[in-house]
Amino acid sequence: MIIAERKPLEAIAGMMAPYRKVLVVGCGTCTSICFAGGAREVAMLGSLVRLARQSQGTPVEIAEVTVHRQCDAEYLLPLAPQVEAAEAVFSMACGCGVQLLAETFPARRVFPALDTKFMGVTVAPGWWAERCRGCGECVLDRTGGICPITRCSKGLLNGPCGGYRNGKCEVDPSIDCGWLLIFERLKALGELEALRAINGPKDWSVSAAGRPRSVVREDVRTYTEEATA
Repeated sequence: MIIAERKPLEAIAGMMAPYRKVLVVGCGTCTSICFAGGAREVAMLGSLVRLARQSQGTPVEIAEVTVHRQCDAEYLLPLAPQVEAAEAVFSMACGCGVQLLAETFPARRVFPALDTKFMGVTVAPGWWAERCRGCGECVLDRTGGICPITRCSKGLLNGPCGGYRNGKCEVDPSIDCGWLLIFERLKALGELEALRAINGPKDWSVSAAGRPRSVVREDVRTYTEEATA
């Protein structure tokens, strides 16, 4: 899932300062799961801003709503009346949701209330860790299901650097060496021979560093067009 954190209240209040009537929109999927942008967080942000603005003598009217997810326009379109009634919209979704809200309602200014961090997994309650960068060319088949791009601080593709000590990363000694994790996984699977293969240079042109990306499934597009014909 996509992990995000709420921006500092001061930053949000600063963006909201020129407006007297705003809409805060939460997301019921990723940012809800990581306790950053669900219905509870929307209500909390609304209360905090109201109190702050009241104490400053500049009260604000805040409408609150949480949709199933903000990365699909079908869930955003029903918000049209509430968006129309507001002077500005504050999204508590990831960056994708913020942008789609802005695209769906171009006449309204849309602001991010969260900072999008990474794609990750739940390690323990309240603890999330990065596991994928969406690099566009997955190598997990060669590394026992452990990603060297995210688990190795240097993103090395052919084994560890010379700086790890006692199984810990040279860049951050508080985390495990990604390549030691890969070695132990392949050893447990009886596939250490796989490490003899040399991985060639990664094709970064298909990653986020290359260009804005999209995925088009023509079979799905064709099926949808036929179903709605």
